[in-house]
Amino acid sequence: MKLFREICFRAVEMMIPARKYRRDRSEISCCLKYLIFGFNVIFWFFGGGTMAIGVWAWTEKDTFNNLNRLTNVALDPALILIVVGSITFMIGFTGCVGALRENTCLLATYAISLAVLLLLEMSAGILGFIFKEWIKQQAASGFQAFIVHYRDDPDQQNLIDWIQEIGRAHV
Repeated sequence: MKLFREICFRAVEMMIPARKYRRDRSEISCCLKYLIFGFNVIFWFFGGGTMAIGVWAWTEKDTFNNLNRLTNVALDPALILIVVGSITFMIGFTGCVGALRENTCLLATYAISLAVLLLLEMSAGILGFIFKEWIKQQAASGFQAFIVHYRDDPDQQNLIDWIQEIGRAHV
């Protein structure tokens, strides 16, 4: 009887395959996994903080209620902080969750976005070196336009005051 039960049990086991999990163990070392996770949590918080400071600066200027103050949106420091913070937040999120869950899609997105950022930074540095004189001319003309509208935007006023303080410190 006992032998019969064992034979039946083995037959049932052979008919119903054992449940196999996708991965029985981790594919990367635990130390590396949590190191990547830890650094990305820091970048995630940094991106969220930068984005929050940008939103706070934008609301402090009362831009939403007074849209005619919004003269040059591309150079608005608050908007730049919001965009940079959002990009850093998203990259940190994909790296954080991708490392923790070992999700290859998120880790591939993370790696590709870091590679694209590196290429963009290298391109900007090379172009800045090549067009050094043109950048100096554009900066001088932009600074002159800032001076004309000194009292119009508090961000511009603070930026000009800060540049003057740095200039006095280095003279």
